Amino acid sequence: MKISEAHLMQLAAVLDAGSVSAGAQSLGLSQPSVSRALTMLENRVGEPLFVKGRRPLEATALGAQLAAHGRTILAASRRASDTVKGFRSGTKGLVRVGGVPFFMDAMISRMIADFQNLEPDVAVQQSYGNLPDLTSALEDDRIDVGIVPMGLLNPGPGLEFTEILPGRNVVACRVGHPLLRKHRLQTSDLTDYPWVAPLPGSPLMSDLHSILLTIGMSEVNVRYSGGSLMSVVNFMSETNGLAVLPFSVVFALRKANRITVLPLDIPQPNRSLGILRRTTGVRNQASERFTAHVVTAFEELKHLIKRHENAVVWGR
Repeated sequence: MKISEAHLMQLAAVLDAGSVSAGAQSLGLSQPSVSRALTMLENRVGEPLFVKGRRPLEATALGAQLAAHGRTILAASRRASDTVKGFRSGTKGLVRVGGVPFFMDAMISRMIADFQNLEPDVAVQQSYGNLPDLTSALEDDRIDVGIVPMGLLNPGPGLEFTEILPGRNVVACRVGHPLLRKHRLQTSDLTDYPWVAPLPGSPLMSDLHSILLTIGMSEVNVRYSGGSLMSVVNFMSETNGLAVLPFSVVFALRKANRITVLPLDIPQPNRSLGILRRTTGVRNQASERFTAHVVTAFEELKHLIKRHENAVVWGR
């Protein structure tokens, strides 16, 4: 026997409200249409669903069991409606974000946590990659948002780039490094120590070569390469190794007091960190909320980062 799910929902609403008119109102339906539906349901099952003469309405044994099924369907329907509303408003759904590893680990992962504290019904799927990988992932609709450093180049057709932080690189070292004790630090002093190479494909590699050209080194003594941010920090904090890192990454790790910045002017990259997104197609509203959250977070961080740089790096 096939029973209409809509009729079961209406039975549950009427019994919960105590009358046909109140139940119809709770569903946004007219009283006559609900009355007809209940009559059709009774005819379908061949048994009365209400105890005759009782006010407010009282279910028979069969009516009570059918109403229980109706409440389950009604609850699922309302949850589905809430899901649709949440998806349209961006309070429910999935955000697929990809980014360059060091920035993702040092800064963006914390912003993801803050975002999910505000929007607990939005799931975030994170991946890693450099600019070519993330551009391809955006074009193929495998991610919604890319967090990337980019220079003056146009991001390409169908993509837009929003700057969130100007580029600023530093030479990083462990807290207590011998170079921090030098009264007048020179770029030539960097030749006496080993280096940590950036990840393959990272723009930090070209930045490292720029520093080498500045100090007249033909090649660098690389002692460690290919590590994650945490492994690089672990290596540097136990050795006298040096690394070129974005200042914002060192700033994000400041409370651990393991690595710091050498107060040394070095060639700066002509690029900035930003958000890369598609300009075509329907945008995921959850990703729009996430993007706005990241932009706001960096607006607040810019001033803190600059103040920290002036006090800690140049105010030594």
